[in-house]
Amino acid sequence: MIRNKSTRKPAKDAPKKAAATKAAPAKASFRRERVLIKRGIWPVAGCDEAGRGPLAGPVVAAAVILDPDRIPRGIDDSKRLTAEERERLFDRICATAQVSVAVASRARIDRDNILRASLWALKRAVVALPEAPRHVFVDGRDRLDTACDCEAVIGGDGIVLSIAAASIVAKVTRDRLMCALAQDCPGYGFEQHKGYGVPEHLDALNRLGPTIHHRSFFAPVAAARARHMPWTVEPVQDLFAVNEVEMQVESIVEIDASSGL
Repeated sequence: MIRNKSTRKPAKDAPKKAAATKAAPAKASFRRERVLIKRGIWPVAGCDEAGRGPLAGPVVAAAVILDPDRIPRGIDDSKRLTAEERERLFDRICATAQVSVAVASRARIDRDNILRASLWALKRAVVALPEAPRHVFVDGRDRLDTACDCEAVIGGDGIVLSIAAASIVAKVTRDRLMCALAQDCPGYGFEQHKGYGVPEHLDALNRLGPTIHHRSFFAPVAAARARHMPWTVEPVQDLFAVNEVEMQVESIVEIDASSGL
């Protein structure tokens, strides 16, 4: 008897095997840059930043113009790479491409807010390139106010190779800065978590209080400042008490006015 193979039940572990063989996300490519090159548009830059989320330290932005004939192999979104891979690619990118870096300090972040400070640093990085680009790709939703065309690409560090290269430069530069800050501020573990709000960092904030490198208006930092340095926190005016005093004054005025009649 010949059995119909199409009626056989799938093995119990078939879904697991299918999930295991699911294709990995594609690496960033140079496709968009090449489209522009074919149209005669060059140089083309990619820019990205590192450090929007941490509780301490600056935001670092980088802009990169890759050489189409000397693109280092292995460039991808910095988050997909190990620290060793990022360091190796950082050196190769800086040796073969046009690179610039801009830093938005903690003071600027406190003054302008994290988004504006990041966009400011990204624009400064583009302006600081050795050669002015004719087109800029930037990671995220926000376009930059640049002299040339600027295209915002959501998830661009995993799609556009120039942005991926910039993400590596920004990440490595910021990590090195945070390791340097760790020597000035021992006990916080900046060299490990790079200023992000991990449990170890939050515990250090609770024990030691904030440093001058912490972003004042981020909630965990503000709470730590209120505990350790309450004299630096401006008291919030009690509006109910003020209204109550005003009501008492108004009633006194009414009484005085009626007594004069």
